[in-house]
Amino acid sequence: QVQLVESGGGLVQAGGSLGLSCVASGRTFSRYAMGWFRQAPGKERDFVAAISWSGGSTYYADSVKGRFTISRDNVKKTVYLQMNSLKPEDTAVYYCAADPSFLMRDPTKIDYWGQGTQVTVSS
Repeated sequence: QVQLVESGGGLVQAGGSLGLSCVASGRTFSRYAMGWFRQAPGKERDFVAAISWSGGSTYYADSVKGRFTISRDNVKKTVYLQMNSLKPEDTAVYYCAADPSFLMRDPTKIDYWGQGTQVTVSS
């Protein structure tokens, strides 16, 4: 069992930066790939980024590649999402996800979710 709690959301102007954190509880954090998804009002939950259990591999949605960076600290049981050059279209609720599979693009197959944190980018 893994419980996830996100933090770090807020309001930022376009072009600015914001960092999200997700702290996990449970003994098996290091066995899970971790990821971030986002959901804008009236839209489906979309994949943003994922990182392997070791942190050695990452991949990103095309829409955020080059602007967002995912990382993790298995000692602190925390996964991070650094978001730079933010755009109004990045506005969404951001969710932390944990799953045994590194290929976690399908939100319907994710094992564990956080409660979400709101990110709003003003133009």
